[in-house]
Amino acid sequence: MDGVSRETIKRWIVEGLVTVDGQACRPKDLVRPGSVLVVRPGAAPRTTAEPDPSVVFDVVYEDDELLVVDKPAGLVVHPARGHFTGTLVNGLLARPGFERAPADPRDTAGHLRPGIVHRIDKDTSGLLMVAKTERAREGLKNQLARHTIERVYLALTIGVPRPGRIETLHGRDPKSRLRFSSRVAEGRRAVTDIEVLGVAEGQQAALVRLVLYTGRTHQIRVHLSQERGTPILADALYGGLGGSERVREVGRALGRQALHASVLGFQHPVSQELLRFEVGFPVDLVRAQRDLGLG
Repeated sequence: MDGVSRETIKRWIVEGLVTVDGQACRPKDLVRPGSVLVVRPGAAPRTTAEPDPSVVFDVVYEDDELLVVDKPAGLVVHPARGHFTGTLVNGLLARPGFERAPADPRDTAGHLRPGIVHRIDKDTSGLLMVAKTERAREGLKNQLARHTIERVYLALTIGVPRPGRIETLHGRDPKSRLRFSSRVAEGRRAVTDIEVLGVAEGQQAALVRLVLYTGRTHQIRVHLSQERGTPILADALYGGLGGSERVREVGRALGRQALHASVLGFQHPVSQELLRFEVGFPVDLVRAQRDLGLG
């Protein structure tokens, strides 16, 4: 069945909603040629997250299948340890048409993050796509797995990174459970392209454009810090609190990592239309860019 995951069909079988020749079946049963297979789709698993209409975010696109939001810095994407309320998911659940968004049965925490197919960090701002239906979720996850989604970020860095492609392994930092690292013996492939758009006086800072080909956790932050020695401004976890006194002052005033998901492009998982969205720096990053002399 198009747009329905194997785990969902397995759940329907276990719930007795699938019959073969009028008899209940098991997930491991074989279906012989000529057998009559009847499938009665079951209800989607319900989320345990609660709606919260006070959560503020901008919606840049929405239809019956999905939406694209511009997430502000400081907003956690979904409930998790330490953040069970006040997240983007809580805000989405308060929107008409999203309250039925299905949880992913393959995700052990799916009941807390219905519709979420990818994430950006709490203190990163910018574009995020969210599925409203199972077929949209499966289609978007397939594009993410094939690395066909266009994702472009803008960042302010301490120092000027060397432009070009970074390709490394990526995994947990063995010395810190909070950090990730490109200096690991085993890990997943991570690829980022860097383009320098502007350089501050004395090469103290830079405005950079980053194309993400793989979406590893903290990938851009790790690559800029470990592979270029130019961490993102105000990124406390990866060394972005240094630089000259002027740069440190701008970072303190900003109070969050200077990273923004600027471009998101993908094929609509149902209509097959090519969609592309772009949003510039929010006010706080515009101010930081100006104060660094980067325009």
